[in-house]
Amino acid sequence: MLMPKRVKYRKPHSAPRIKGNAKRGAEVSFGEYGLKALEPKWITARQIEAARITLSRFVRKKGKMWTRIFPDKAITKHPAETRMGKGKGAPDHWVCVVKPGRILFEIEGTALEETKQAFRLASDKLPIKTKLVVRR
Repeated sequence: MLMPKRVKYRKPHSAPRIKGNAKRGAEVSFGEYGLKALEPKWITARQIEAARITLSRFVRKKGKMWTRIFPDKAITKHPAETRMGKGKGAPDHWVCVVKPGRILFEIEGTALEETKQAFRLASDKLPIKTKLVVRR
């Protein structure tokens, strides 16, 4: 599972606004094709891993794949059946804050039709709408 090796603060503030478009990571930089986010959302480490596995099945040995997002924000949670109060809960899972326009994954070395199918299957694993973009 993806998670940072070290963080400065164990329990970050919960909700930075996910308003506006992505300022960085909005263009295909490494591969030929990219999977672009069209909605703002938190994407968990499990969802990223599920999409990554789906894409790696298609790429295998003929192509190369890049993951352009990383879950670096801890989400805290109180245990079940715990009363209110008593401070902030323990870190539960990790998420990546994704804004519209962000490139999530990139692929090179595969045919366009194969890439379309791979990205369609990978986007089914993600909680947001996405689209395929081609490098200029």
